[in-house]
Amino acid sequence: MEERRSSDTQAGISVAICEPNEDLRDELARMIAKEKPESQIASFDSGDALLASERDFAIYFLDIQGADGLEAARELRAREQGGASAVIVFVTGYRDYMEEAFDVHAFQYLVKPVDNKKFAEVLAAAWTEAEAVRRREGRHILLKLDGLMRKVALRDILYLESRNKKVAIHTVEGAHEIRRSMETMEAALGEGFYRCHRCYLVNLARIADYGPRTIRLENGEHLMLAEKKYADFVKNYLRYAKDGGVVHV
Repeated sequence: MEERRSSDTQAGISVAICEPNEDLRDELARMIAKEKPESQIASFDSGDALLASERDFAIYFLDIQGADGLEAARELRAREQGGASAVIVFVTGYRDYMEEAFDVHAFQYLVKPVDNKKFAEVLAAAWTEAEAVRRREGRHILLKLDGLMRKVALRDILYLESRNKKVAIHTVEGAHEIRRSMETMEAALGEGFYRCHRCYLVNLARIADYGPRTIRLENGEHLMLAEKKYADFVKNYLRYAKDGGVVHV
């Protein structure tokens, strides 16, 4: 494994390059350092070496090299467990794995030989996405639970449920009930959450799939989607995706 830090004065985004060809590996590192001098770059010659490092990166440039890169991507997604969603870009000479690349929510699929201009464009877009993920990961809400003030990460919230004059906040760790109105919570959480039904406020990042009347979450739960809200929900969900949202559909 090789590592270079292009700048120690800025909190740059971490980038991993997984490429068996040493010359191409070095070339990709040079292009990234040129375009994003504040980046923190680490290079690996195989998916096994990348996974063995047990490090988390914001952006991954993976060579598929048969199924090696795909298996690494699957393991990286499994490690996230619904948390931060790293940006994965496949850089490969294999076109046959494009469908599988979408299965691991690949951000982009570049075919060798890599065009420098195209690479710069993809890197810029991946960087913007990684910054959006980092901003979302840092958002929390402060709630009084069991007599104590507790900081709850927005990424850990699955959905909110209205219960008369209370609201149940369903998180990855369980449900917490507070005495607030759904309208108050909707305003506090802001973008990234959608009032899909008068009883439910869903975290858009936690949606696995949806239909005209239901939304299925990553944990398998289903929420009602008001039929009259379907068109507006789709519009908001697509806008969320365009703005760098973590989309699993």
